[in-house]
Amino acid sequence: MRCLVMVKATKNSEAGLLPSQELLTAMGKFNEQLVKAGIMQSGDGLRPSSKGARVRFSGDKRQVFDGPFAETKELVAGFWVWKVKSLAEAIEWVKKCPNPMPGEDSDIEIRPMYEAEDFA
Repeated sequence: MRCLVMVKATKNSEAGLLPSQELLTAMGKFNEQLVKAGIMQSGDGLRPSSKGARVRFSGDKRQVFDGPFAETKELVAGFWVWKVKSLAEAIEWVKKCPNPMPGEDSDIEIRPMYEAEDFA
C-alpha cells in the first residue's frame, strides 16, 4: 500500500526557520534507510504557508487566498510518499524518524492512499 506521511507544521516551521545541519544530516540518514528498504517513493519539505495560496471552490466560482493560513489549525511542513506492506509497517518506520521539530512537540500523520483497485 502507498501512504502519504505528513510532518505537521509548527510555529517555528511556519516562521520559516530552517532545520539545523544536525537535523538535516539525521533526516538524510533516515531517508537513505527508507530508500535502501524500498519504501520511500518521494518526499520533500514545504515552505511556510505564507509563501503559498489556497483556492476555494464554491459551485462554479473560485476564490484565491494568499497565505499564511492562520485560521487553519494544522498545516503540513513536509511529506513522504511511502510504499509499505501495512499501516503497522509505516508506523514502525515513523517511530525511527528523528524528531522533525527539535525543541517542539511535533506530529507525523500517516494516511493510506487510494489505489485504482479501490474503485473497481
